[in-house]
Amino acid sequence: MNYLGARILVTGADGFIGSHLTEALVSAGANVTALAQYNSFDSHGWLDDLPDSTRKKVNLVRGDIRDAAFVGRLVPGHEIVFHLAALIAIPYSYVAAQSYVETNVLGTLNVLEAARQYGTERVIHTSTSEVYGTAITMPIDETHPLQGQSPYSASKIAADMMAGAFAKSFGVPVVVLRPFNTFGPRQSERAIIAAIIRQALDPSCPAIMIGDATTVRDLTFVADTAAAFMAAGLAEGIEYGQPYNAGSQRAIMIRDLIDVIVDLTSSDKPVLQDEKRLRPTNSEVRALLADCTRFVHATGWSPQVTLREGLERTVDWWRHRLSGKQVRRQRDFIT
Repeated sequence: MNYLGARILVTGADGFIGSHLTEALVSAGANVTALAQYNSFDSHGWLDDLPDSTRKKVNLVRGDIRDAAFVGRLVPGHEIVFHLAALIAIPYSYVAAQSYVETNVLGTLNVLEAARQYGTERVIHTSTSEVYGTAITMPIDETHPLQGQSPYSASKIAADMMAGAFAKSFGVPVVVLRPFNTFGPRQSERAIIAAIIRQALDPSCPAIMIGDATTVRDLTFVADTAAAFMAAGLAEGIEYGQPYNAGSQRAIMIRDLIDVIVDLTSSDKPVLQDEKRLRPTNSEVRALLADCTRFVHATGWSPQVTLREGLERTVDWWRHRLSGKQVRRQRDFIT
């Protein structure tokens, strides 16, 4: 893949995956405009944690994808748009569902409309494995029924359908990339792996509090997910408007995941269930396991980092962060 000199826009660049993708694109020689949600704290989210040598090469922009006029000014001049900006915290979607529609559906519409108007060469729209709900058949391929088991997943289904509609109706070259659960450095503690590691390592946490430990997840290290986005951005044999799964194609039960993290952190803390961390019964996604055959055939992409290696890297990042007393409770970025 050759991104050298390519003019790239990343929405949601201030978030977990977006910051890693931005970093990888800069390393590949791309000219990157990174959109962070506007805030009053003079913050660019996780982009502020990038090495200075990388950050100074990025065109940092603040704004809001819900503002159609702003998006219409931002998109022109970019060859490829990686659209990652979204509200993604599932628990908050139970509280404020409308905000998820406004950001995830209308925000996506704004990006697609700007891409249509200004002839963007390719848009990579970020979907999620949550759109499948609890697996009816496993492994899950792209023909699996969509099930909106949370307001978040329902909003992402709507955004995916909008992307498909723009491809069919207007010929917008949009790729729908559907990552399964991603983990790694910079991830919010609302995610299970970050939450477990933080509690295992932090002396101020007397126990490791978890939700449902019987669910099953397909987990991909963030560097591999970023590589999937980059593959989707340049692959020639890809079909616009159609979804592509990107996952490890291996699954693990959360209780077994906890055992691995406890081993890596040498923790002897008790593991306790916290009722507040449980989803509503009918909303919980019981099992996810990706079938990525279509994406692998279209792009040649495959994960390179094993689960244990990825967990080791993530534990190391948390050790450094805690030792430097840099930890702050992470808000749910619109990324």
